[in-house]
Amino acid sequence: MKKLFLLVFIIIMTTAFGQEKMKIVAGSLGVLKDQTEVNVEVKFENVLFMKENITEAQYLENRKKQVLDNPKRGEEAWKKWIEEWEKYKNEYANYFAKGLNKTYKNISFKKDASAKYTLLVETHWIFPGWHAGLTAMTAEITGKIKLIETNNPSAVLAEIELKKFDKFVQNEEFVMEYGRIAAAYESTGRYLGREIKKSMK
Repeated sequence: MKKLFLLVFIIIMTTAFGQEKMKIVAGSLGVLKDQTEVNVEVKFENVLFMKENITEAQYLENRKKQVLDNPKRGEEAWKKWIEEWEKYKNEYANYFAKGLNKTYKNISFKKDASAKYTLLVETHWIFPGWHAGLTAMTAEITGKIKLIETNNPSAVLAEIELKKFDKFVQNEEFVMEYGRIAAAYESTGRYLGREIKKSMK
């Protein structure tokens, strides 16, 4: 009985925690009710990083120094790292869509879809987390998700606030910063998919 009580308590606390980090602050997602396809987009411009709120350029300069200062890594390791970083930046929208499609299957969410509506993630701040063998910390995202008309982006039908959103999802590249950030976008999609499902009732 105690174990059951503890499990219920953890579920309640996790749900409350998730809601606090993702909150609908304007409009409604119910407008998607009759849609079969929705476009997704991730804005990754002028993003600040870490608790110090450094720019992406500063963050990358710090990472470059860390990689080059490691005698086991060096120039080739940095070249591979920065190539993966740029590649993943172009894939974050696909990870977001993957999460949405995982939890809400009545709509096809995909990047570059010619759909009436777009779910736009405006990324303001990221903490990339860390990985240390058996222990890890997930990435965190702060920003907004806007449901807009694809051909009229100024028409905002709903707005969701992300506040250090860090719900766990793992992927093959979770040991690397860009992989953990990708997982955070996928997790954001999963939880947003649940909110869409609730809006349809």
